[in-house]
Amino acid sequence: MTRFLVVPQWQGSPSARAMHLVDGAEAIAGDLPRAATTRVDVPASAGESLGTGIRRVSALTRVADEITAALSATDADEPVIVVGGDCGIAVPAIAATAARHDELAVVWFDAHGDLNSPESSPSGAFAGMALRAVFDPLPLPGSGTVPASRVILVGARELDDAEREVVADRGLRLLAVDDLDDADAVAGAVSTTGATAVHVHVDLDVLDPAVISGVALPVPFGLSLDGLVAAIRALRARVPIASASISGFAPASAVAAVDDLGTILRVVGALA
Repeated sequence: MTRFLVVPQWQGSPSARAMHLVDGAEAIAGDLPRAATTRVDVPASAGESLGTGIRRVSALTRVADEITAALSATDADEPVIVVGGDCGIAVPAIAATAARHDELAVVWFDAHGDLNSPESSPSGAFAGMALRAVFDPLPLPGSGTVPASRVILVGARELDDAEREVVADRGLRLLAVDDLDDADAVAGAVSTTGATAVHVHVDLDVLDPAVISGVALPVPFGLSLDGLVAAIRALRARVPIASASISGFAPASAVAAVDDLGTILRVVGALA
């Protein structure tokens, strides 16, 4: 049975709508099976950078520790979907899964690269560094656990110069929106890594803004819902999805949240 861990973290986001991420996580949680759902308490305070170059890192560290503790208490055979919140929630989740699977791959669906470091980040927000933290050690628990050779970024269409340098220097695999015209493209890319299991992260802004309105940082020309769901299903037919995460839902109001929940629950269903 798939279990769910709801983490309404907002402190990693650079968006002026960051607090709406709390509402988004709670809206998704309302449609999840209660008996299979656990919540992580997120501090209300913003937190301090503590000289790391990462805004609010004290709060992020506390939440990361709570995610790690919650996942360590789950059965290794039960996949967990972590529901955010900003995409920083994925980093400790991936680390926990990597501790159980030596050959874990990460598929990261996102409109943005999330590949900055504290030194290169224009905002200092951890969400813009989250994928970088998957394969490089940054000053946050759970970073640097999966090599770049087993990381695949899908659907990104807004990368800055520093992020493009990371892609080139580390040989990071990118799949564009058009690549997913072939539903097996993601599965094929994961197969070439030799991975025996995969963590799938979905930042909902990977979808086209015509598909979903409640995201904090929309980018045009994104994936269709059918394309995203088909890619996930083709992937899970090839490699076991050991864990997953969803982030980026920031509805403007409760009414607006309802309009997007059908879309989001289709993504949850594909992952589960």
